Amino acid sequence: MTSISRRTVLSATAATVALGAVAACSSGGSTAGSDSGTTPSSGGSSGTGTGTGEPGTAGPGTGIPKGTPIGDGSTSDTGPQPKQPKPEKLKPGERPPQFVVFSWDGAGGTDDGQFPRFLKLAEEHKASMTFFLSGIYALPKGKSELYHPPKHSVGASDIPYLSDGAVKTTLKLISQAWLAGHEIGTHFNGHFCSTRPDGNGVNKWTPEDWQSEIDQAISFVTQWRTNTGFTDVDPLPFDYKKELVGGRTPCLEGQKALLPTAVKMGWKYDASSSGGQQIWPQKVQDGKIWDFPLQSIPFPGHTFQVLSMDYNILANQSPGGTKGDPAKYNDWRTQARDSYLAGFDRAYNGNRAPFFIGNHFEQWNGGIYMDAVEETLKTIADKPEVRLVSFRQLVDWLEVQDQSTLRKLRSLNVGQAPSGGWQSFLGTAG
Repeated sequence: MTSISRRTVLSATAATVALGAVAACSSGGSTAGSDSGTTPSSGGSSGTGTGTGEPGTAGPGTGIPKGTPIGDGSTSDTGPQPKQPKPEKLKPGERPPQFVVFSWDGAGGTDDGQFPRFLKLAEEHKASMTFFLSGIYALPKGKSELYHPPKHSVGASDIPYLSDGAVKTTLKLISQAWLAGHEIGTHFNGHFCSTRPDGNGVNKWTPEDWQSEIDQAISFVTQWRTNTGFTDVDPLPFDYKKELVGGRTPCLEGQKALLPTAVKMGWKYDASSSGGQQIWPQKVQDGKIWDFPLQSIPFPGHTFQVLSMDYNILANQSPGGTKGDPAKYNDWRTQARDSYLAGFDRAYNGNRAPFFIGNHFEQWNGGIYMDAVEETLKTIADKPEVRLVSFRQLVDWLEVQDQSTLRKLRSLNVGQAPSGGWQSFLGTAG
C-alpha cells in the first residue's frame, strides 16, 4: 500500500513549539514500508536538574554523580554504567530468556512529556531500553551552521533543530536515562530520506559520508557546552565515544555503506535493517557486527504483516496523515497493541527469538501508539523469563554464548518451538 510520505507527516505536525515538527519516511512495500523518522515536538519536562554552572561538575541534589571532566566538560567519566545485568551463558538444555528491546528514534525531550513517561514506566517494570539520540538535538537552532551534512548544504536538515530550552531538556533526560541503565545510541543527524523530492537521501551515502555524519553527531553531543554556552546544565555522566556502540539510520536506509564505517569504529551492532523475520540474529559484515532489524509481525485483521514500529502501523491505519478519524482511535489503538502482542507471543511460545519494537516520541492519532506501547510493556514485563533489555545488553548476552548454541537457535524458523522441547534441543549445546 502507499504509505505516508515524510513531508506529509512533517506538515501534519508542524504546529509545535520548541522542536518544530515530526519527520517520518517510508520506502513502501506490503508492510507499509520501513521508517526511522524522528518525532520530538517540544521541550518540556526537566530531567536531572541543573548543575553548578562549572564545566565537568555536578551540583548538590542534581542526581548526577561527580566525575572526571572530558574535553570541554560537556561529558564526564563517572565510572561504569549503573544497573547493567551480568550476562550469563545458557546451561545445556536451558530454555533461552525472551528478550524484548524497546527502542526510540530521535530521543528528544518533548513538550508532552513522552520521554519522562517511558523512563518512569521502565523504572516501574525494571526495564532497560535503547534511546537513539539525533546528534543535532544537542545543537541549538542558532548554531545550525556547525552542521555540514554529506551531499547537502551547510545547516540543512530534514528534521528541525531544537530551541535552547529543548536542547537543555534533552541533555538532562539523556543523563537521566543513562544513569537508569538505558543505552544511548545514535540516530545520526539530518535524517535525509530517499523519499525527498530530489531523492538525495542517506541511501546514496558512501562509507566516508557516514564517517563524517557520525563524527559530527559525536561532536555535537560531546561539545555541546562549547556550542551552546550553557552553564546551567550538568555534564553528561558518560564518555559518549566509548558508550556509543550502535545506531539506527534514518528511514532504515543506507546500511550497506554504513557497515564498513561502523565496524571501523568498533560498533557492536546496527539496527537499521527493515523487514527482518523473528528469528535469532546473526552477525554481518564478515561476522563483525550484529544485525538487529525491525521485524515483520502479525497485523490483526490483515493477511500481510507489518514492521514492528509505530510509524508503520500508522501508515496502514491512516495513510492520509497523522490525524486520522478520531472515531477509529480506539480500534486502531487496540490493533496496534494486539499486533505487538502477537509478535511477542509468536516468539515467546516459539523460538524465543529476541523481539524488537521501534518507536518515536509522538502524538500521532491522539497518542494511541504511545498507549499501545505502554500497554504492551505492562502486559509482557512480568511474564516468566522475559527480559526487557537494551540492544547493548542483548549483544553482551549473545557474545557470552557458545557458538554451537547460537547455531542451533538460528536453525529455528519464525514461531517454531523445538519439537522435542528445549531440554532435548539444547541438551548438548556447548
